[in-house]
Amino acid sequence: MNIVLLSGGSGQRLWPLSNHVRSKQFIKIFKTEDGEYESMVQRVYRQIRKTDPKAQITVATSREQVSAIQNQLGEGVSISVEPCRRDTFPAIALSAAYLTDIVGIHKEESVVICPVDPYVEDDYFEALKQLGEQSDKGRANILLLGIEPTYPSEKYGYIIPENKAILSNVATFKEKPDAETAEVYIRQGALWNGGVFACKLKYLLERAHEQIEFTDYQDLFDKYNTLEKISFDYAVVEKEKRIQVMRFDGQWKDLGTWNTLTEAMDGSSIGDARMNDKCENVHIINEMDVPVLAMGLKDVVISASPQGILVSDKEQSSYIKPYVDGIDQQVMFAEKSWGSYQVLDVGEQSLTIKVTLNPGHQMNYHSHKNRNEVWVAVHGSGRTIVDGMEQNIHEGDVITMEAGCRHTVIAVTRLQLVEVQLGEEISVHDKQKYPLEY
Repeated sequence: MNIVLLSGGSGQRLWPLSNHVRSKQFIKIFKTEDGEYESMVQRVYRQIRKTDPKAQITVATSREQVSAIQNQLGEGVSISVEPCRRDTFPAIALSAAYLTDIVGIHKEESVVICPVDPYVEDDYFEALKQLGEQSDKGRANILLLGIEPTYPSEKYGYIIPENKAILSNVATFKEKPDAETAEVYIRQGALWNGGVFACKLKYLLERAHEQIEFTDYQDLFDKYNTLEKISFDYAVVEKEKRIQVMRFDGQWKDLGTWNTLTEAMDGSSIGDARMNDKCENVHIINEMDVPVLAMGLKDVVISASPQGILVSDKEQSSYIKPYVDGIDQQVMFAEKSWGSYQVLDVGEQSLTIKVTLNPGHQMNYHSHKNRNEVWVAVHGSGRTIVDGMEQNIHEGDVITMEAGCRHTVIAVTRLQLVEVQLGEEISVHDKQKYPLEY
């Protein structure tokens, strides 16, 4: 099975745990058999591997999320990187070119496209495998996975099949309706459009070339920022005549809001959280190093992170987006391919960060034009290279770097540093990378 996981979104609906770098699919809330926590993307990736160990999995994502994906799935994961966000049609077109030109998948092979963040069980991925097999038969240009609706939702578009068979031709599509209209659609046998489909790579490339002038993957990548923002549904699906839908009646949840996310949690809290016996239907997710205590609350979600604190009625939490849009704030926590960082303090001419590097990983060899830096090792061991000079470091060691100085740090064990940035102009864009030779 060839599968592309669409990993986009800016994460505003699950603030403060999410931001434009750390979207909802990276939040670790699902408890595994060994008692650890995994994210949506880790869970979905694991489930695919369980269903089909030989599956070719590619994640389509924005440049800002590459490090988080590599951190959670490993640096060897196949990633189609969008230089900027251009909605699903350009993203899928780029992924198709990536699979053929970079990965080497034959154009006659089928590919399954699906979101990275559904909460599903293993039968969902068996259905995806069947969807790909049906696509191989070539009886339709596009095969959709239609989700059996459990209630008249206003959040999804609807697919109305020609009949009630497991596999049916599509009669028509309906936009997101109001609840009353949704009930009418459901009585007509309509299915939720969960954004899942299968087709041959050749078909995707043909549709892409019809609407975009490009020669190959690199050419499409280079002109990506000029492309029209348009969804795959509008650009392709709703125009296609040879289209079928396969019913899926297993568990499927879109965990896009705090209300739905907490429904999938194994317990009532994650992190240092406490509540008295008067609390009802309360969930707490705490990523801070201070305790959170809830007393006598009902139907409430509490979330605390370096990005902020949310206390909300669960139903009202669905309307968070316009309020978060009004918060002008830098990213306070992010996962990188080498580890993670957390902003501890923002001063007028200083920025203090806790940096965690995984064993065997390192930062880029780089310099800054407008700021000095000080590293204090607080846990573990590693090596620093400063202007070509290598030094072993351990807990308590202090490394000072002037502006313009080239530097990096390599973790031998899990290494934690406190990094203090000092200067009148502190910016994430003030960074020059260099090849490291040592």
